[in-house]
Amino acid sequence: MKKQMTKKLSASKWFLLFSFSLLTFISCQKETNDFLATEESLSSQSNNSNENGHLHQTNTYSADVIVSWLNLQLDMLRVPLAPGAGSQASSRAMAYCGIAIYESVVPGMPAYQTLTGQLNDFPVMPSTMPGKAYHWAASANAALAEMNRNLFPTASAANKAQIENLYNTLQANYATETDAATLERSVAFGKEVATRVFAWAGADGSGNVNAPYVPQSQFIGPAFWVQSLGAGNTLVTTPPNNPQATNPYAYQLRLITPDVTNGTAPEPPPPYSTNPASPFYAMVQDVYDKSQSLTPAQIAMALYHRDAPGYPGGGHFVAILSQVLVQAGSMLDEAALAYAKTGIASFDALTICFVNKYAYNQVRPINYIRNIMGYTTWNALFNTPGHPEFPSAHAVNASAIATTLTDVLGTNFHFTINSYAYLGLPDRSYDSFYEMAKEMADSRVFAGIHYQASCDKGLQLGENVAQNILSKVNFLKE
Repeated sequence: MKKQMTKKLSASKWFLLFSFSLLTFISCQKETNDFLATEESLSSQSNNSNENGHLHQTNTYSADVIVSWLNLQLDMLRVPLAPGAGSQASSRAMAYCGIAIYESVVPGMPAYQTLTGQLNDFPVMPSTMPGKAYHWAASANAALAEMNRNLFPTASAANKAQIENLYNTLQANYATETDAATLERSVAFGKEVATRVFAWAGADGSGNVNAPYVPQSQFIGPAFWVQSLGAGNTLVTTPPNNPQATNPYAYQLRLITPDVTNGTAPEPPPPYSTNPASPFYAMVQDVYDKSQSLTPAQIAMALYHRDAPGYPGGGHFVAILSQVLVQAGSMLDEAALAYAKTGIASFDALTICFVNKYAYNQVRPINYIRNIMGYTTWNALFNTPGHPEFPSAHAVNASAIATTLTDVLGTNFHFTINSYAYLGLPDRSYDSFYEMAKEMADSRVFAGIHYQASCDKGLQLGENVAQNILSKVNFLKE
């Protein structure tokens, strides 16, 4: 009996031992299989890494694509644009290209958001495909190529060839950095963004701003920029070149930013007067006195910022943006942000500036100095632009762009510009964007085409407009 019990216990013991060993083997085999399955999954994900997931954010790409397109635009801005384009052409291109480039890369900027719902009449932008990778530089390239094709329809054949050559060159480079499916998807996204932005731009009223100008009767006389109808009913404007009016109907332009004019109305100029004791006379006297004692440095400053020859109508800021992005070492995200902010600020600020110009229609210095002060042979340093004096468009635009560039790149940003090296003019350096804006404004007084008060008030107007934009348009997600 005792032996039988011993045999049963021994058999049970071996059965339990065998069962435990079998379970251990099965468990280990499962862990091995799970491990292999995980390795296989990771390997599969790695093999498909170019296809699935936004693996590279916008800030991993250089700003070369933006700088290249800015530099190409300069070639088109050096030559006259379509008849009637006016000075709005440069700022218009800067605004809409800036918005398009931002929207074409913002899905790769996690902290930032689309401008849909924030700008006047701005359409819904296309969406990226969930879980799919995008090459953001290729998207930017496609967007800027499409915008430049559409914004410069009257460009020369050589310029149009440049647009296609630049697009194809960059596209070929990007083809070596990603797979064909990602490249195609990125290009399609950027092009669709540009298509929607340009369609929106087409309804901004820009086709109406440069119709032939007929001054209202209350703006005819010695106090105003357009004085009278000369022989044969020819408009007599500003000697010696008597230019045609630029942007006289700017009020028909749609502003980009809602309520951007709030609190921006400039302090009016002093009342017109021919009395030598009046503030108006003193304002003009200041221009004349400075013209009689200009230093070589002041003359050089004025000639550098005349922008004609050069990049007229705000085109100089395309050159400046390109240069400061390079000097800042900006990546694609920062460059797109700077482009969008400066473009919007330039467009809205200049539009508001020209609305004010034709609301005041203030006489230019050369007319007053010759006709009222009696210096009949006096001339400005160069030809006076074809629009009323107050406020200074150079001052307004420079201040608006300085404010937005400061917002992106910082207050004490040292930089050097060589925009007009091709004209033989030396480089100019600044310790801040506001220093540059002040110099640009003052240069118009030294040139004899603006009053100091109009430049100072223009600087304030430009800054007020830019600050409104920065406070009303939220690029960052809240």
